[in-house]
Amino acid sequence: MGLARYFVKRILFSIPLILIIITINFILVHIAPGDPLSYIVGTEYVSPEYLQKLRSEYGLDKPLWERYFIYISKVLQLDLGISYRFRVPVINIILERLPATLLLMLVSIGWSSAVGVLIGVRAAKSYGRASDKLASTLASISVSIPTFWLGIILIIVFGVMLRLTPTQGMLSPNFMGARQLTPEMMIDILWHLILPTLTLGTVYLGTYIRSVRSLLIDELGKEYIFFAHAKGLGSSYILWRYAFRAVSPSIIALLGLNLGTMLAGATLTETVFAWPGMGRLIYESAIARDYPVILGIFIFIAISVVLTNLIVDIINAIL
Repeated sequence: MGLARYFVKRILFSIPLILIIITINFILVHIAPGDPLSYIVGTEYVSPEYLQKLRSEYGLDKPLWERYFIYISKVLQLDLGISYRFRVPVINIILERLPATLLLMLVSIGWSSAVGVLIGVRAAKSYGRASDKLASTLASISVSIPTFWLGIILIIVFGVMLRLTPTQGMLSPNFMGARQLTPEMMIDILWHLILPTLTLGTVYLGTYIRSVRSLLIDELGKEYIFFAHAKGLGSSYILWRYAFRAVSPSIIALLGLNLGTMLAGATLTETVFAWPGMGRLIYESAIARDYPVILGIFIFIAISVVLTNLIVDIINAIL
């Protein structure tokens, strides 16, 4: 009963939080320099009457406060609007791009968290020795590397110089337009996934190494660990059975935090590798001043972050 009450309280708290995020994003997007009509019209000359007609059609002739309340009323009806560029519902565009981003994020966070935890455990176990210093150096390099720069370097080395991996897109040209997913297409997607996931995962690798190392070093210095050693229990058993289990909630919380923030890194990664996901969609929509798409993605991100944190808190409460 207590967990259910906590769950309901968190949801009720999340509603005004999401509303505040929507409000701030709406204002920032609409006061930013640039006019969406300049992208829609292009370089062609159009009459002032036609421009005014377009403004009225897209609702851009209304005051900002009126546009805000119209938008909020539509969002409450689960209507994210129509894209200025594609002239289709925003939710359809997001759902179309979402699988590519989820694949990129899950594979990236999967390998980076697994490798980072193992290296962090090893560093804590050999605290002060060469392997610990090497792990700390690797973590420092990882968190300092700009995503954009790393992606370009990997493209130059593995894609251009060595010609080992694809550098752009999600599929090879011969699979474009295919209506059914085949084993060959799955292999091709995984092949295209190598460099983007290596780029995005490497940036987050250091956070897991540092956090796990720091948490375990602190935990291994506690009194109950000393008594466990005094009882004759093995070091590896104590490390995994007691110390690692004690710090697991913090690691899970870090995992949830990274999932929530990874879309920012995915934007740069998808842009560099022309990966057809939501990150690239944000970049393209920002250039085109496609307000409905930008705001729709921000709402999706806000809800995803809130839900991720909620799930992490519930898991930690159960543990």
